[in-house]
Order: sequence, then C-alpha cells, then structure tokens
Amino acid sequence: MTVPLINFTLIKAISLLPKWFAKPFAKPYVAGETIKEAIDKIKILNEKGYLVTVDILGEHTKSKKEANRITEQYCLLYDQILEENLECSISVKPTHVGLDISSIEVMNNIGKILKKAEETGNFLRIDMESSSVTDKTIQIYEHFKKNSTNIGTVLQAYLLRTQTDLDKLSSSDINIRICKGIYDEPQKISFKDKNEINKNYILFAKKMARNNHFCAYATHDQILIDELVNWIENENISKELFEFQCLFGVPMEGRLEKLMEDGFKVRIYVPFGPDWYDYSMRRLNENPKIINYVLGNLFKND
Repeated sequence: MTVPLINFTLIKAISLLPKWFAKPFAKPYVAGETIKEAIDKIKILNEKGYLVTVDILGEHTKSKKEANRITEQYCLLYDQILEENLECSISVKPTHVGLDISSIEVMNNIGKILKKAEETGNFLRIDMESSSVTDKTIQIYEHFKKNSTNIGTVLQAYLLRTQTDLDKLSSSDINIRICKGIYDEPQKISFKDKNEINKNYILFAKKMARNNHFCAYATHDQILIDELVNWIENENISKELFEFQCLFGVPMEGRLEKLMEDGFKVRIYVPFGPDWYDYSMRRLNENPKIINYVLGNLFKND
C-alpha cells in the first residue's frame, strides 16, 4: 500500500519541532527512558510469550565517565532481570561503552558486563554498528568467546565481507544474529539490491545450521520470513538452533503471533533510554505508516 505524502510531510515537520513534540511518535518504538519503564515493557512482552533483548540507546560515547556509567547500568539491568525472573538478554553497542575512547576502555567495560551476564546466568549480544568498527567488533567477540558461551555478536547480510567473516568465525562455536544492515555503506563494500541481500541472508542462515551454530534471524521482511520458514520445515531444522527477532514497535500484522503459534521462538529487541530521539526518527523514516497509528491513539488511554 502506498504511503500518503502527508505522512512524509508530518515526519519532516516533527524533525523541525522541539523534541518533546516527537515523544508520542517515539512511544511505539522505545520502552521509555528509565530501567523501570523498560522492565515494565519486558514483563508485558514476556507475558505475551515473547523473549526479549534490551538495549540502552546511544553510541559513540566520548568520555570514560559516561562509558563507565552505561556499563554500570547494564550490570544493574542483569540484576533486575534476574530479580524479576524475566526472559531477557542484553545487547550492547561497543561504541556506547568505550570503543571510540580506547581498546582498553571497551575491553574492560565489556568484560565487566559479560562477567555480570555469567553471574546471573544470562547472555550478552555484542551489537554490530557501521563498517568502520566491524573489524574491532569481531575482534572483541573473538577475544571473549574463547572463555565464554554467554556471548554472541551480529553479522550484516548486506556487507560483501560477511561471508568471509562467517567462515572465519565458524571454526569454533558461535552464536550470531543475522540482520540485513541499516547503515548507509558505500557500494564498493555492500550489496544494494534487495534480492542480493536476501540471497546472502539465506546463505548465511543455511551455513549456520549446517555448522550446528545458533542463529537469530533478525528481520521484518515477511517474504524473507516465509523463505526461512519454508527452508526450516523442508530441511527439518531443529528449533533449538534458531529464533526470530524483530524490533519493538514495528508493526508485523500478526506475523509474530503466528510464528509463536507454530512453535517458533520470537525475541523482541527493546531499546530504551534518554537518547530516544534519533533512534525514533530513524524508525519513523523507515516506516511512515506508523504516523496513522500514532495519530489514531494520541487521545486514548494506555
């Protein structure tokens, strides 16, 4: 269905107004600004049958004090998840906890977060950012996975290098989330054609299954989900080897519920924190139809 021009006009207008005006439009995508708000959303999702991974919004932290503060928040989150008996893991962006400061800073902070994940019987996902930090992110993952099974990372199907990265990582036990990739990368290092990206995505999914590695299929592309489900059923792939993942708030027209009805695990990626604005504007630009949903609910009670 074609998105009306008015939707794009409204999104442009929102970006020019004070941030407080954008809050109702951000609400579908962000679980609030505080740990308590995030925990409340996680409880609701768990009650509906979803697994969750939670992420504190932000990246490219420049001060050690701030990187340490974010690290402490992640450790507190693990304690809260354990205390509330929630089905929820944590995802962390390396630049949020010190990668832009120094290798020592990011390794120390991720080491602290991973230690807390292990102490609480939980899991840590090292998120993938732009191609400028792909090498460093993979190096961080390789370092920590040598001594821990409580850690995984992310590979992006639109990067030309990903097949080589996956082959290299597959020499040992790995846990990978596969996504298409959202950063605007140059054509010389990335696929631009949707069909090429989807083809790569399926190739990586099959390679993970063949090597008996756990894979999280992160996508909102329902055609791609259909292809994955058909392959899983035709090849009788064990449901212990994968789960589906989607972003909090992105409309999926009942598809996630159907996946759970069919016995598949579905995990929702839940972001929260005071840096909600830029993230929410990206989501609105990706999915302008959400404007209609928000306008229809602005004056309704929660």
